Amino acid sequence: MERRDVHPESWLWETTEGRRWLTRLVVATLYTFGLKRGVGMDTMSAFFARLHLERQVGCAPSAIRGVMQALEAALLETAETWEKDGCAGGEMREGIGAVDDTFLERMMLVFMDLRTGYLLWEEVAEDRTFATWKAVVDARLKALGTEVFYLVSDRAKALIQLAEQGLECLSMPDCFPCMHDLVKSYALPIGQRLRQAHQELTKAKAAVARRPGPSQVDQPDPQAQGLGEARQVEVTRWEEAHNTYRGLVETLSLTLHPFRISDAAPQSTAQVASQLQATVEAIEAFAQCHQLPARPDAMTKVRKQVPALAALVDFWWQGVHQDVESLVLSPR
Repeated sequence: MERRDVHPESWLWETTEGRRWLTRLVVATLYTFGLKRGVGMDTMSAFFARLHLERQVGCAPSAIRGVMQALEAALLETAETWEKDGCAGGEMREGIGAVDDTFLERMMLVFMDLRTGYLLWEEVAEDRTFATWKAVVDARLKALGTEVFYLVSDRAKALIQLAEQGLECLSMPDCFPCMHDLVKSYALPIGQRLRQAHQELTKAKAAVARRPGPSQVDQPDPQAQGLGEARQVEVTRWEEAHNTYRGLVETLSLTLHPFRISDAAPQSTAQVASQLQATVEAIEAFAQCHQLPARPDAMTKVRKQVPALAALVDFWWQGVHQDVESLVLSPR
């Protein structure tokens, strides 16, 4: 007891409430930074030591590793128990699946339910072919008694095939990579032009300020004044361009919705696809007007994904109609 009571706050850890909070702190740290972020044992050991916890919990890297292993096993056991409880009722539940492959030390295939954020499957694999994906996804869905409503993925052929042929569901593109490709194509050049315009304006103002004598006030240099005005016009031009581009990207993002954002009117896939294509064309025209670098590959990639993105709208309405048909509604 005396060995642990060496800091002003040490008494707290000896209380029931203090021990509970300390346990929460340790578990939260190991889970958030160790298991989810891959922070090393030495770093977390130093973190606990800076909190004066070395006399309250085992802070050595080897001790932390042991707790991490026990925590990981407990998490897996808890997940398995929850899965068994969920499957016990025998009710078939539909999920929104997401599949992707990632590379750490080796290639890993990942299968997630987007509605809950639950990681359905994650495992190292030798390849990412359709056959490999189908085998593992089918086995996992069968064990859970689950069906996939639609599948979100990048545009890899094996993943599209997995959705359309393997699971017989809608293949939905991941919106983020699509928007990212679009934004990185033109946002950086616009930002560079705007920053350069501000720099040139600052130089022009500094040149006027350095001119000696009272003539600077009484008789301003027409050349310097004209240069400053031209630089201000250029800044205004690129600020307006930046705002216009942001508006186009925002329109593209808000269009993919069953209801029109402006007046809440219902939309169909055809209407959404038309609006998306029009916005993409407006972005291309904007880039040409401002002489931005051409990005034909990125724009072609975005344009090809528009039909698949828009297809989700009619698919959503079909689900709504099916749900409504099963209900007994009052005439009122």
